[in-house]
Amino acid sequence: MSKRCGWVKMNNPLYVAYHDEEWGQPLHDDQALFELLCMETYQAGLSWETVLNKRQAFRQAFQGYHLQRVAEMTDEELEVLMNNPAIIRNRAKIFATRANAQAFLQVQEEFGSFDAYLWSFVEGKTIVNDIPDYSQAPAKTPLSEKISKDLKKRGFKFTGPVAVLSFLQAAGLIDDHENDCAWKGLK
Repeated sequence: MSKRCGWVKMNNPLYVAYHDEEWGQPLHDDQALFELLCMETYQAGLSWETVLNKRQAFRQAFQGYHLQRVAEMTDEELEVLMNNPAIIRNRAKIFATRANAQAFLQVQEEFGSFDAYLWSFVEGKTIVNDIPDYSQAPAKTPLSEKISKDLKKRGFKFTGPVAVLSFLQAAGLIDDHENDCAWKGLK
């Protein structure tokens, strides 16, 4: 068995698969980036495991994260989601999903893609950090603070520097796998 980062909950197959197949892999697909950004916003104040376990339900609730459809959801459609026990029923986070879809579309219009916008912050290259133990990794960085500030200026919600750092790690802009993790440096 390969060594994984210490934060991986080995008793949850979704968690193991997420670490092994997704987390830290450079992501350039706007649709996937939007879903991942949404998931990170849902995590605020909760565990990643909670969000990951509700991922499929969120996909259904938000129409596969189809950007235009989510951006055009009505208040009534969003309110209906408050009755869906399969998702995190936080009104502010549910409504933030629509606001983030609208802001995401504006970024796409301005930069050609969200991918081009996001990866410009790291000059298109993954930053590989020295992480001897995940408990020593920072919760936020100057880069996540800079991107968070820019996202908020563009109308994004629930994109504080901690959520943004998690997003950057998950989307592969930052490789924060532990140094002895078998997935460290893999792209």
